[in-house]
Amino acid sequence: MSAIEAPSGKGAADENFPVGSVLLPKRLRPHVAVFYRFARAADDIADSPDLGPQEKVARLAAFDAAVAEGTGDPADVGKALAVRASLLATGVPLTHARDLLAAFTQDATKTRYADWADLMAYCRFSASPVGRYLLDLHGEDPAGFAASDPLCDALQVLNHLQDLKDDHARLDRVYLPQDWLAEAGETVAGLQAPAASAGLRRVIDRCLDGVDELLARAAGLPKHLQSRRLAMESAVILRLARKLARRLRRGDPIAGRVALSKLDFAGAGAAGMLAGWLRR
Repeated sequence: MSAIEAPSGKGAADENFPVGSVLLPKRLRPHVAVFYRFARAADDIADSPDLGPQEKVARLAAFDAAVAEGTGDPADVGKALAVRASLLATGVPLTHARDLLAAFTQDATKTRYADWADLMAYCRFSASPVGRYLLDLHGEDPAGFAASDPLCDALQVLNHLQDLKDDHARLDRVYLPQDWLAEAGETVAGLQAPAASAGLRRVIDRCLDGVDELLARAAGLPKHLQSRRLAMESAVILRLARKLARRLRRGDPIAGRVALSKLDFAGAGAAGMLAGWLRR
């Protein structure tokens, strides 16, 4: 067993959005799986309630050394060494994996975000690299980052909103902008109430306004991609993100988990695949 990892038991099936689905080219799916396993392992370290901040930082530093330099015991940092080999084999920059590690390292020590800009700066490292990785893996024009970045950042915020209560209870981590909480006359203590107060609801809705703006900037991504399969995948994810944003408008993530249903996934999948196929 790895002395570095802190597995949570979560996997691709537990994610809100597709991870390396059958829509992607078969030859690339193994590389996407390697990247996901690496990201999942690093995220689990950052999110472990049993590790202290400095221990998390040290373990993530070992992952970073493995990605950047190929050092470390495969028994401990095997997933990081595997992603390095995959990135070198495909010509995708190591930067995307290392940016994720920078975000997870920040998670180990930073538990509050001053404002929306502060949160977006975090998403630049915690979310945007995933879309950039996929575009580079498919040989797409980096100009597509202008649309993939906001899509990935929107997905990150939606995940944060779903997990507000749990993140605060388990890790004392709050991704809501602190200035918006103050303006609403709220504190983080409200996250442990039975239901969202009127003020906390306003803060959640302001975050969803931000998500809507991000998704509007991402809307053109499928039609600009050369890969029809990646276009279909991105169109599906766009539709799922919009559905989840609407669901969070109507639901209360403090009272209970707000999530998409299997029917939502099926509907978004069919519509997204068609839109991606007919993207031009």
